[in-house]
Amino acid sequence: MTTHVLLIDDHPLFRKGLAQLVSAGAGLELAGDASDGASGIVLAQRLDPDLILIDLNMKPMNGIQTLRGLKGAGLRARCVMLTVSDDERNVLDAMRAGADGYLLKDMEPEELYAQISVAMTGAVVLGSSIAGLLAHALATPQATPDLTPEAVDLTGRECEILARVAAGLSNKEIARELGISDATVKVHLKNVLRKLKLKSRLEAAVWSFKHPQFGGSPAT
Repeated sequence: MTTHVLLIDDHPLFRKGLAQLVSAGAGLELAGDASDGASGIVLAQRLDPDLILIDLNMKPMNGIQTLRGLKGAGLRARCVMLTVSDDERNVLDAMRAGADGYLLKDMEPEELYAQISVAMTGAVVLGSSIAGLLAHALATPQATPDLTPEAVDLTGRECEILARVAAGLSNKEIARELGISDATVKVHLKNVLRKLKLKSRLEAAVWSFKHPQFGGSPAT
């Protein structure tokens, strides 16, 4: 199955190099590229790509604004930030805007191909240095080693789903593994986000990394 990729980046040389890299990847096809966020949103609506790689530091519309525009347009595409910034504020902003991943531009081509494959399963993708950074950024006074599922009011089933989100499974994979429907997984995940006061699947995954004791217990 071919993954059609759209690039949104305002650096011509990098965009050209990335386009060549994508075109050379097995199972990947370049759907198009745009040099700014507004053009990227219009192009995405016309091309309906499977995956959109978005730069962060663009003008006049930055990557976060572009991401919000893409999500607001109701596109089915997975949206992954590809940037040089490992500033935790940028990472958190991207997560809260609905990013399906956050990767750094210094990664090797093989790693990029691998991360694209993972992203297309429905799982979130993070650059190798990002998970630890997010765990630190999301730490709160309440996030102590003594936390229990009861303390944050998570049911056993919610813990099971949270653990599988952290393991990178998509909703379909979680549903198949637990013998429940996709819709049921979505309901449980929505409840997990509400109870933990988080806004995205990515935040939930990182929260779980920070609290390994929530490894999944018998469903209740």
